[in-house]
Amino acid sequence: MQNSCDILITNASAVIPKVGIVETNIMIEDGKIKALTNSPTNISASRKIDAHGRYVLPGAIDPHVHYGVYTPIDEAARTESRSAAVGGVTTMLRMLRLYESYRNIEKQLKASKASHYIDYSIHASILRPEQVKDIPYLKEIGVNSLKIYMNLGADLNHIYMDLEPGAHSIKDGEVDMTDELLSSIVREGSKVHSTILVHAENAAMCSERMHRGKEKGMAGLGAWSDCRPPLSEAESVAKVSELGRKSGANLYFVHIGSNAALDAILAQKEKGRSNYYIETCPHYLTHTTDFNNITGKVVPPIRSKSDRQSIWSALRNGVIDTIGTDHVANRLDMKMGQGDIWSALAGFPGIATMLPVLLSQGVNQDRISIERVAEVTSYNTARIFGMYPKKGTIQQGSDADLTIVDLKLEKTVTPELLQSYSDYTIYDGWKMAGWPVMTIVRGNVVMEDGQVDSKALGHGDFVHRPVS
Repeated sequence: MQNSCDILITNASAVIPKVGIVETNIMIEDGKIKALTNSPTNISASRKIDAHGRYVLPGAIDPHVHYGVYTPIDEAARTESRSAAVGGVTTMLRMLRLYESYRNIEKQLKASKASHYIDYSIHASILRPEQVKDIPYLKEIGVNSLKIYMNLGADLNHIYMDLEPGAHSIKDGEVDMTDELLSSIVREGSKVHSTILVHAENAAMCSERMHRGKEKGMAGLGAWSDCRPPLSEAESVAKVSELGRKSGANLYFVHIGSNAALDAILAQKEKGRSNYYIETCPHYLTHTTDFNNITGKVVPPIRSKSDRQSIWSALRNGVIDTIGTDHVANRLDMKMGQGDIWSALAGFPGIATMLPVLLSQGVNQDRISIERVAEVTSYNTARIFGMYPKKGTIQQGSDADLTIVDLKLEKTVTPELLQSYSDYTIYDGWKMAGWPVMTIVRGNVVMEDGQVDSKALGHGDFVHRPVS
């Protein structure tokens, strides 16, 4: 009897998290993985894809993306989900920052609908005491993660705090992550079992050092790092962890790039009671303050060579759970400010280069295994944010979110290659070996050989978390 499916991927070296590399054939039907089979004979398929010589990964999930900040969300969703598809990302989680009540989130969801190439979800940033009461509502509508900006306070808001278009503007000092607000977010978020994302920096310490740095005429990424030191991260980790232990919180530390921050989290983890998760970003694996180009300004800053080595080690050894890009869709004329480190915008694009960095600098240089790549870019992220087993793995019944990669394929990075709204990249001119050659989202081939299918616009769905 002949079996049938929509898509049959033959000769697949499937990287299945917690299982290993399995030589198999993948049957896809109605957007789901129908079966993994040893024999492709007697199977009829509308399309057959030969993956010989390549690896098939569970679709990459980027848990840390900023978009809808410098352009309206419908436009930003189109450009940044397109860039994501180029990079083999099948689901992106947006850091949504609203000044008003989150009961008005529907207009953001409506504007996002039909404008994504890939699937998407939302983290809700809690910026004001009045928003704390919205936390149970957010859980009801499928947003089971909250963002805390411990770096906001004192007089730092104007440096990098941009709101979604249409929201009220925030004046300097208007967002103040007081101890009372911090405590209430952790407490109320824990009651509904939301994962609490933490930007851990001491706002007062950073503010004081930055004022002194400007007065002294300090310049460059080294100055930026000195004025926002790893000690600031470590102190904030300890502070929020103390609150987290009181309520048994799920704490997820975003963009960790320093050895001091890593050590601080591990020290708190030993004390128990809370669940701790650690995210790093590709730029902490590739760049140091020696880059000395203000396009590399980011918060927290790019650190030293020693810190970079520590992050690679932690990634390899399982200390780091996930990779998020902290992608910011800005343009070079915005980014550069007045040409100095103090006026330049923080943040840069990165969603399309996440997998190429891990494959080129990681797998192909024997720093990490391809199995580890699948864990930190998909499996762990899906489990932490309530999307598993719908996403994050390759098994019967899961969404057919797949990324086919070629470890031998070499490309030179250019902004045009990445297809974002951003017109620059900190990897400009880098030669990387190891690229996605196909991105499949719920059984739909969205990207093939670097080209995104325009007919796939609107295919992306909102992922209600936790998934049923």
